[in-house]
Amino acid sequence: MSASDAPHGEDARAGDRGEPRQGPLPLEDAFREIGDAGREGLSAALDTGRALRGLLIADLALARSALGRALLWVAVAIVFGASSWLLLMAALIALLQGVLGWSWLASMSAAAGLSLVVTAVGAWQALRYFEYTRLSATRRQLRRMGLGHDDEDDRKIEAHQKEAR
Repeated sequence: MSASDAPHGEDARAGDRGEPRQGPLPLEDAFREIGDAGREGLSAALDTGRALRGLLIADLALARSALGRALLWVAVAIVFGASSWLLLMAALIALLQGVLGWSWLASMSAAAGLSLVVTAVGAWQALRYFEYTRLSATRRQLRRMGLGHDDEDDRKIEAHQKEAR
């Protein structure tokens, strides 16, 4: 008896033994296979979700740790940068007073003026970059989706952006 001559029940059992199946499956077996495939797909999706959740948790822990260390090194850089700036200004004052013959007051005023100019440029740039923290693009997209729509805030943001240009 060949596989094509076998009744469906024997054919289905032959498929369970790893032999190739010939002909269409009975409706009950087809539903069972579809259900099994659906369960396997759902299980794989849940496993993927769990893996992504674990990855996100690990990534956030790493980011939190890195942020603390970055802040530490920023503090070190600020301390050494400030002390270097002070030494540089002392050297400038000594140069202006000793070599060029400026008075102490004029030399110190020139160093203070230079520091004020650098401070003003730094503050201006910081304010400019703080504008990016307003999340203007995100607000625009949310507004287009009909969420968070406040006309007064929108007018203020648009007016401020036009002034900045």
